[in-house]
Amino acid sequence: MNCYEHTIVAKQELTESQNKKLLEKYQDLINKNSGKVIKTEEWGLRNLAKKTKNNSKGNYFHIKFEGEGKTIQELERAENIDDSLIRFLTIKVKKHDLETNYFEKKEIQKTSNYEEKQEI
Repeated sequence: MNCYEHTIVAKQELTESQNKKLLEKYQDLINKNSGKVIKTEEWGLRNLAKKTKNNSKGNYFHIKFEGEGKTIQELERAENIDDSLIRFLTIKVKKHDLETNYFEKKEIQKTSNYEEKQEI
C-alpha cells in the first residue's frame, strides 16, 4: 500500500459536531475502500490565502493514511459533491512523519521588562 497525506478545508460556519461528522465520514470512506487511517489532525480555523468560494477562512483537517488508487478515487469523488468543503488536496509520500505536528498551538511566554527596569 502507498502512503498518502490528505488535507481538507471545510467552510467556517460548520459547527463543532458537523466538523466531527465530516471527519468521521471521510475516515470511514478511506477504511471501506481498502485504506487504513494512520493519524488525523485538526488544525482548526485558519485564514485562506485568498478568498475562495466566498470564504476567507476555513477549518483545516489533515489525514495520514495508507491506501490504493481506488481509495483516492472514491475519496475525491465524494469530496467533489460535498457542499461543506472548500478545497481538498491529496499527496503521495514515501514515509509518514507521525511525530511532527506543524500546526500545534505553542504557548508564548511573556517577560515583563518593566519589572527588570525597576530593580536596576
